[in-house]
Amino acid sequence: MNLVIIDTACANLTSVRFAIERLGGTPQVTADPEHIKNADRVILPGVGTARAAMRNLEQLDLAPVIRELQQPVLGICLGMQLLTDWSAEGNVDCLGVIPARTERLQIADLPLPHMGWNTLQDAADNPLTRGLERDPWCYFVHSFAVAPDGYSIANTSYGQTFAAMIRNRNFFGAQFHPERSGKTGARILKNFLELTDADTSA
Repeated sequence: MNLVIIDTACANLTSVRFAIERLGGTPQVTADPEHIKNADRVILPGVGTARAAMRNLEQLDLAPVIRELQQPVLGICLGMQLLTDWSAEGNVDCLGVIPARTERLQIADLPLPHMGWNTLQDAADNPLTRGLERDPWCYFVHSFAVAPDGYSIANTSYGQTFAAMIRNRNFFGAQFHPERSGKTGARILKNFLELTDADTSA
């Protein structure tokens, strides 16, 4: 399988690459538009701010490429937020492939960022969550999040309930880091690698 990890110049790509390699994959880390278009699977990781990440994608001429992808795409952490319409982190328009908005977490006196282990709740019947235990633990690091709506496929609570996973057609997002989430994250990544055309046509 030809799997590409997009080099956004603002992500820890090594841990994602190692996680895929542990599952038997041979990912290619690249910012080349043609390689991304021709991939069987695409992962969009990200750390830092939405404004900086979108600036990088625009400068690399990758934003229009990602919007037109038909193969399965997985956004991780900031990468998930970049799939939405807009982010309050810099008041920036994002890729707009999943109709949602990314807002700052409203968590009263709890510390930000939300960092550490938390559970996935309300997981929908979805190809990425197949085979998971009930309320599995995943590793989060973020201060902004997407509100639960019809595109949410799993939620998490931290002062408020937010979307831990979202999906629209072939675009999937995980607010947590599957590459750092033990057997749960490994299963989600394995499910992503094994997606079929039927899984992404809904």
